[in-house]
Amino acid sequence: MFDLGRSFLASVERRPRDIAVTDGDIERSYEQWFDDIQRAACGLESLGLVKGDRLLVVMQNRWQMATLHWACQFAGIIITPLNWRATAEEVGYCIEDGQIRALAYDDSAAEAVRGCAQSGVLPRIAVNVTDDAEAMTFAQLCAQAPAETIQRAGADDYSLMLYTSGTTSKPKGVPRRHRAERAAAVAHVAQNLYRQGERTLGVMPLYHTMGVRSLLSMALVDGCFVCVPKFDVEATLDAIEQQRVSNLYLVPTLYHMLIEHPVFSPERVRSVEKIGFAGAPMSAGLMARVEKAFSPQLFVNHYGSSEIYTFTIDQQASYKPGSSGRSGLNQRIRVIPIEARSPEASARPMEEGQIIADLSSDEAFEGYWNRPDADTKSLRQGWYFTGDTGYFDDEGDLFVTGRVDDMIITGGENVSPAEIENTLSLHPQVEEVAVVGLPDEQWGQIIAAYIKAREPIEDAVLDQYCLESGLSRFKRPRRYIFVDQIPKSPVGKVLKRLLRAGENSQKPTISIPA
Repeated sequence: MFDLGRSFLASVERRPRDIAVTDGDIERSYEQWFDDIQRAACGLESLGLVKGDRLLVVMQNRWQMATLHWACQFAGIIITPLNWRATAEEVGYCIEDGQIRALAYDDSAAEAVRGCAQSGVLPRIAVNVTDDAEAMTFAQLCAQAPAETIQRAGADDYSLMLYTSGTTSKPKGVPRRHRAERAAAVAHVAQNLYRQGERTLGVMPLYHTMGVRSLLSMALVDGCFVCVPKFDVEATLDAIEQQRVSNLYLVPTLYHMLIEHPVFSPERVRSVEKIGFAGAPMSAGLMARVEKAFSPQLFVNHYGSSEIYTFTIDQQASYKPGSSGRSGLNQRIRVIPIEARSPEASARPMEEGQIIADLSSDEAFEGYWNRPDADTKSLRQGWYFTGDTGYFDDEGDLFVTGRVDDMIITGGENVSPAEIENTLSLHPQVEEVAVVGLPDEQWGQIIAAYIKAREPIEDAVLDQYCLESGLSRFKRPRRYIFVDQIPKSPVGKVLKRLLRAGENSQKPTISIPA
C-alpha cells in the first residue's frame, strides 16, 4: 500500500507543471513544491530528527506549514500540529506529552513560544519571527537539497498526531498511520466527487482533521491547495475569486460568516461547484441560506472525528435537513441505548442513543497517545464510542442530535437540543441559536435558547413560533436569552459549556414564557 510520500510523488510524476499550492503571491508547481519539500525534509534531518520523532508545528495555514506537513511524510517524522492560538502552558503540555524533538512556529504563536520554558531547549524553526536569534529560518531549513530523494516512511508508519480540543480534560494525542490517513483522503475524494485539477480553499486549520484532509486530497487528484493563513471574510472571498476555487470544505460557522457579510455576493463564488461541511451540525435555516447563496452541484454533510475520519456521509444534505446520511465508504455505525456498555445492544429506529463506529475501518486510529484511561472509556470490543447522540430514522438515515453530556433531562423527559435549534433557526429573525439545559430546582433542567437575532424580537413570538411549528410543548424553551454572539471554538463548534456556566461575555435579556 502507498504511504503518503509516494502518493505525493505520483502526482509530481503525473503532472509536474500543474499548480500544487498557492499562498498570496506565492505559487508552486508540483515539481517546484517537491523540491521545497525534499529540502525541508533534509533540513529536519540536519536538526537530528529521525524517523518516528515528533515535530510540533504551531503555525497558521501558510505554504510553509503545508510544506512541513509533506516533508514529514517523506522523512518518516510524525508531524504534531497545534492550534496557533495555544497558550504557553498548552504548548508546554504538548511538548512534554508528545515527547517533542523540535518545534516550528510563526509570528501568530510567537508570544506563547516565548513564554514556554520547554520550547527554549528544542531546535526551532521560525517563520516571520525576528526576535528568536537561536531559531533557524525557513529559508535556512530549506537551504540544502538532499543527495537523493528522501523516502523513509511506509504505509504502517505513523504520519501525524492530532491533539483533541480538550474541552473537558487535558488534550489527548491521536496518532494516525500513513495508511489510515491515505484511506481517509481517498474516501474524501470519492465522497466529495473530486476530479483531477480541483482547487480547494485551504482555510480550515492544518491542526484540524478537516484541514489535513483538504491538503491530502488535493495531492491525490493533482489539485491545488489555496492557502488562507487565517479566516477573514474579505481575504477568503478574494482567494476564492482570484484562484477560481472549485470546492469548499468548511465548518458551518464559516459559511454563516461568509454569506452574512456585506461584501458577499453569489457572483464572487461562482467558481465553487461543490460544498461540504463537517465539525458541527448545520441548522436547517442556515442550510437553506447556504444553498441559495452558492447553488452548488453537490452539497455534502460529513460526520466524523479525528479518531476515525468518516462516520457517515450525506451527499444531498439539503434534501433532508438534519440528516447525516449513512455510513461512509470505510465505515459501519450503530446506535445503541445511551447507557449501554456493549456494542451488541441496539436502539430502535427513531430511538435516540449513543453513536458507535467500527474500529476496523481503514480510516481508524488504534488508541490515544499514552492515555489508557481514554482508551478504556472510548474503545470497547472493537468499536469506538463517540460520545455523540443520535438516531436512525425509518429510512435508515442517521440524525446526530448532540453529545451525551448535552442531553437535556427536564421533568423526567429526554430532550435533544438539535430539534429545538432546527426549529428556531427557521424563524426569519433568528440568525443563530444554541440550546442548552440549565439547572432548575423543580424540573431538574429547563430548556434555554440562546438567540442571536437579526433585529429585536419578543420571546413570546418565538414561543408561539415553536408551538405552531409542531414542537411539543415540553420541548419548547422556557427561557430565551438574547446575545450578540454565541461562543465558539476556533474551528466553529458552539461552546455550550460556556453557556451553561454563564461565562458568556454578553449581558443577556432573560425572560421566562408562561
